[in-house]
Amino acid sequence: MLVIIGYLVVIFTVFGGFVLSGGELAALFQPLELLIIGGAGVGAFIVGNNVKSLKSTGRAVARLFVGRRYNKAVYMDLMAMLFLLLTKSRVHGLMTLEKDIEDPQNSEILSAYPRLMSDPMLSNFVMDYFRLMIGGSMNSHEIEALMDEEIETCEEELEVPAQSLNNVGDAFPAFGIVAAVMGVVNALAAADRPAAELGMLIAHALVGTFLGILIAYGFVLPLATLLRQKSSDQVKILQCIKVTLLSSLNGYAPQIAVEFGRKTIYTSERPSFEELEEHVREVKSNASLKSKPSDAAAA
Repeated sequence: MLVIIGYLVVIFTVFGGFVLSGGELAALFQPLELLIIGGAGVGAFIVGNNVKSLKSTGRAVARLFVGRRYNKAVYMDLMAMLFLLLTKSRVHGLMTLEKDIEDPQNSEILSAYPRLMSDPMLSNFVMDYFRLMIGGSMNSHEIEALMDEEIETCEEELEVPAQSLNNVGDAFPAFGIVAAVMGVVNALAAADRPAAELGMLIAHALVGTFLGILIAYGFVLPLATLLRQKSSDQVKILQCIKVTLLSSLNGYAPQIAVEFGRKTIYTSERPSFEELEEHVREVKSNASLKSKPSDAAAA
């Protein structure tokens, strides 16, 4: 939504300012200039990227038009889910988590968080490292090194769409100059026309430079910046999981491990200590209430 609002602000301020200064919008309407600039930009984008990069960029841009993916509510649910898993492993042993990890849909803990489990990147990260913890063949330092490698790989993949847009955005002003030069050539070829017509042709040619700069700095490059911000949010939630699990592996109680993870969250999404404590207490209470009927039935 903010992307659309930002684009509207750019359009109304630029073209509105032009009209208020006495300009005529019709003079800026040059579809052939747009064809040259846009076509050259799209062509360069295709040449400079492989199929995987093109697909990842398309998916990434589509996600830009939705709200924040990892807000405070998501982090609260994540902390609560990790707390329940770590508490179960501490009380009953890590091996008791095997059924939860291998069949999350029938897990009493994991099935309670469909929003987290529907995110492939997040759910796979949690499941994979709990599997390694259950296996017991790796110590905390080895798991930490593996986590760092995976997060670094994730960062590199997330950077591809942003860098692709950044590169084509940087090229748009040059394509605008190309369109302007072609317009000037066209104007000079008609030098025998009246001065008024010749002036109009030159004015139309200069619109190409204007459009190239506007498309680059008003539309494409801001998307690249926003993509990097979104990527940072995705990496941050993996770092939060990493710190929480490593804290547990190093012997800290689930409540303390979750607090370590909370400290890594950006302040704009980070719940306060009291908020998280209250949420965890509520989740823990609900979990204990659910387990009582089954215990009674077993007895």
